[in-house]
Amino acid sequence: METIEKVLNSKNIRVTAMRMLIYKFLAEKEIAVTLSDIENAFEKADRTTLYRTIRTFEENGVVHQIDDGTGIAKYALCEKDCNCEIETDLHLHFHCNICDETICLTDHKIPQIKVPNGFVSENVNLVVKGICDKCSG
Repeated sequence: METIEKVLNSKNIRVTAMRMLIYKFLAEKEIAVTLSDIENAFEKADRTTLYRTIRTFEENGVVHQIDDGTGIAKYALCEKDCNCEIETDLHLHFHCNICDETICLTDHKIPQIKVPNGFVSENVNLVVKGICDKCSG
């Protein structure tokens, strides 16, 4: 497993203690998290620093933002070697209607979607909604 420092350096992100802590927090989660989740985990940290860290991570392909239809943006770490490119890196997300968790299903890739001539795809988001394995058991 690569160290957090190596991952951040490979994405040309300056390594700071807070960035390492937020990366570690995200890596330990099996679900996508909201900015509020991050704020609650780091109560003593400056909210602006947390927000800027997530923005930096998103802009540099460390995390991806998920719109699961709840109206609240969620974030999850990108897979190794992900460039968040529409043609190669998109995967399914699953939102549980019971526990309200959103999970990346990285083994289930979204096929390339062709749009009509003159249209330019900038983002694709596919969310399956239902009951997760924890809630259905």
